[in-house]
Amino acid sequence: VQLQASGGGLVQAGGSLTLSCAASGRAFSRYTMSWFRRPPGKEREFVAGVSWQTGNTAYLDSVKGRFTISRDNVKNTVSLQMNSLKVEDTAVYYCGADQDPRIQRLGRHYNYWGQGTLVTVSS
Repeated sequence: VQLQASGGGLVQAGGSLTLSCAASGRAFSRYTMSWFRRPPGKEREFVAGVSWQTGNTAYLDSVKGRFTISRDNVKNTVSLQMNSLKVEDTAVYYCGADQDPRIQRLGRHYNYWGQGTLVTVSS
């Protein structure tokens, strides 16, 4: 599976952005898809995921209620709608694909990664 992330940019605090990750290759519907991010000078962290098997979702506590992950198994895409953005959401965002039906919060479980897209939230 090859992943291509897009949609990053510069936005003011309180604004919204939608990230998209397009997948090529077979069996996208059999991959759990997640978004991770790496804030400046910090470690990569899990942001949101959606299970291929159950459709269940999981979120980082600090983004609950503000971010929504969704997938389209026809278009082979996964999106991250980000609302009420905060300065601390500034990061490079990556999409990852994992064959485990459980949503893993550690990046080492993911087999495939997109190239990252930069989100900058200004105050």
